[in-house]
Amino acid sequence: MAGVVLNITARKSVEQQLYQSQAHLAMAQRVAQVGSWEFDIETQKVSWSEITFLHWGIDPERGEPTYLELLERVYPEDREILQKSVERAIVEGVAYAFDMRIFLNDGSIRYLDSRGEPIFNEKGQAIKLIGTSLDITERKQTELALQQAKEAAETASQLKDEFLTILSHELRSPLNPILAWSQVLRSRKLNEATTERALETIERNAKLQTQLIDDLLDMSRILQGKLNLNIKPVNLVFIIKNTVELIRQLAEAKGIQIQTVLDLKTCQIEGDSTRLQQIIWNLLSNAIKFTPEGGQVTVNLEYLDSYAQIQVRDTGQGISPEFLPHVFERFRQESTSTTRKYSGLGLGLSIVRHLTKLHGGSVQAESPGLGLGATFTVELPLIVTDSKETAKEEQIKTQMNFNGLRVLIVDDEVDLRELIAELLEDLGATVTVASSAPEALRVFEQQTPDLLLSDIGMPEMDGYMLIRQIRLLPSERGGKIPAIALTAYAEDCNREKAIAAGFQMHIAKPVELRVLLEAIATLVGR
Repeated sequence: MAGVVLNITARKSVEQQLYQSQAHLAMAQRVAQVGSWEFDIETQKVSWSEITFLHWGIDPERGEPTYLELLERVYPEDREILQKSVERAIVEGVAYAFDMRIFLNDGSIRYLDSRGEPIFNEKGQAIKLIGTSLDITERKQTELALQQAKEAAETASQLKDEFLTILSHELRSPLNPILAWSQVLRSRKLNEATTERALETIERNAKLQTQLIDDLLDMSRILQGKLNLNIKPVNLVFIIKNTVELIRQLAEAKGIQIQTVLDLKTCQIEGDSTRLQQIIWNLLSNAIKFTPEGGQVTVNLEYLDSYAQIQVRDTGQGISPEFLPHVFERFRQESTSTTRKYSGLGLGLSIVRHLTKLHGGSVQAESPGLGLGATFTVELPLIVTDSKETAKEEQIKTQMNFNGLRVLIVDDEVDLRELIAELLEDLGATVTVASSAPEALRVFEQQTPDLLLSDIGMPEMDGYMLIRQIRLLPSERGGKIPAIALTAYAEDCNREKAIAAGFQMHIAKPVELRVLLEAIATLVGR
């Protein structure tokens, strides 16, 4: 037997020192939360430390991903930087360091301080890349938040200064003619024509200042969440028609023509008629303001699927691409200089956006550019109706014939009043409308209707008192007229009270077309 005995004490000592060094390095990395990695260029194999797995949100038991799998997790913009950095490190031997974004399994983004450098063989060829990673997400988020806060504060400060300047100017401007004409009226005797012009100027500027204050109060209520809507079924056709008529004089003063293209179907939305009119008014007044003399404003209404679409289109100065994203922001105006051409606080369109949102709708602005006009589109959800019920209502309408029937509708809610009037007129009836009980009684002094449709809750005199007054009239003057109460008071006790007061029928609001038509047909024998 022969053998050789080698003394490997020195080698073992070196191995032990190397093991301890690696253990100390791993401990230091855990303490500092620094990850390390190694990439074999020839095999494309990636080796990671425990902390690197933690940084990338990957379970160590699954093993390291391939280089290509790794790239898929890198944010697209940073992926190109990483690929170029790795290529340059391999080809030119240049180390790299940059902040990189990666996607975690839950879709969130993590920021890593990513560093790498090549290792060369004896021929000077890069054979490996080694590097480190450090999670800097918290630092980046803090930097981003600070930057955003700084920019927001600077913008807010600038907007505040601009707004206060504009507010001071806009509130003072109407006061100048008011004070001037007041002093003239007080100090001298004017002829009738001049006095009338002075009073008109004072009234016009007082209304302008009232509108400015109302806009400020509305925006304050909106920001505090205190703007409440009085929601009822409303017909947009009548709201648009009424608003156009109210603002037409303003348009005609500039020689601007307003055209309406309205779908007259009896589709309804749930909304506050006053606030919906405010939306239309603000859009129209905005269009008129920025449209030159001789221009045109068009209002379209159509029904698309489950929503109503209102478009206000003008041939005005248009909106620049830079300002378009900010057009609905409060206090924002394209020009805020002292030489700006158009007055206003910059609240109208912001109020439109908030009111539309409160109605469950949306609004957007479009413009090809300066000098090319603008289009504002409001979309509001329609009241959902059963298709079978709608078909039945249409069938009932075709079967009804109210030719020669004289109907008096009494309701202080203009939208419902006009809607029912148009419906009955389409079926041949002759309709008279009244907005109050006293106005209805005056109608009876001039004519004798065949049917009365009356609201209950009205100012001055309610529907109960109205029908009692009518029942005191002789029969030849309408004392025995068939009458239907249309009211939001829908409890049984309210129905009994209406019948006791003198109504033959009681229909709860929101009024269903089928129910109303059948009730009328039954009552008048049609």
